Amino acid sequence: MEEILRVEGISKTFTLSKKQQKIEHTHDAKKVAVDALSLTAYRGEIFGLLGPNGAGKTTTLRMLATLIRPDKGDAWVDGCSIITEPDKVRAKIGFLTSELKLEDFFTPNYLYDFFSKLHGVEPETAASRKKALFERFGVEKFAEVKVANLSTGMRQKVSIVVSLVHDPDIIIFDEPTNGLDVITARTVTDFLLELKAQGKTVILSTHIFSLVERLCDRVGIIIDGKLTHCDTLETVCDGLNLEDRFFEIYKAQKGEEQ
Repeated sequence: MEEILRVEGISKTFTLSKKQQKIEHTHDAKKVAVDALSLTAYRGEIFGLLGPNGAGKTTTLRMLATLIRPDKGDAWVDGCSIITEPDKVRAKIGFLTSELKLEDFFTPNYLYDFFSKLHGVEPETAASRKKALFERFGVEKFAEVKVANLSTGMRQKVSIVVSLVHDPDIIIFDEPTNGLDVITARTVTDFLLELKAQGKTVILSTHIFSLVERLCDRVGIIIDGKLTHCDTLETVCDGLNLEDRFFEIYKAQKGEEQ
């Protein structure tokens, strides 16, 4: 297997405001969101980062996407460092997060063209890719409709399309089906399998067991910022279904901390 992502000991600590401390039920002014996390992903696989809300999944993916900088450690995306070569990393990845907010007064057509130009995609290539992606996700009927007037599902589809304008080899999705109806969610998961069939690498975070079982070749379990297990789904499950195995790991991890 060809390594395409190598993560070595990345960590991130945030300073908490008084309000955040109250929400977190803590008096600590610092929170370790990700703690010395290391993993490897390979070309043409779907890798799932599984953990409860607040485990550090989003922070991990945002560091890999170069949106925030690790306090320690580094990661290499197709040989490029997220610390020293962030521009090269951004050119190689597509990143979709629930925090991606499309401006309400723009249309899918405008957004696609804008991001294509931003990534330096040739006009002819951009046009053919737009046609294929708009048809694949049913966006063509809404191409000139402002984002403000699109449904939640259609906004998610437009976000995916915009994330893929430059045809990246590595796609990072943070909770790709979060908040979607079952039809749109199925459209998204089917597309992730299509990306894998094309030889793309997909890195996704989720707390949904069935999503990991359906899509992922390998899985990393993250609890309180620490990667406790990382291997094939079969090896991690160790004879159990994923949900039962996760809670076995979760209880053991929490027991060690007490």
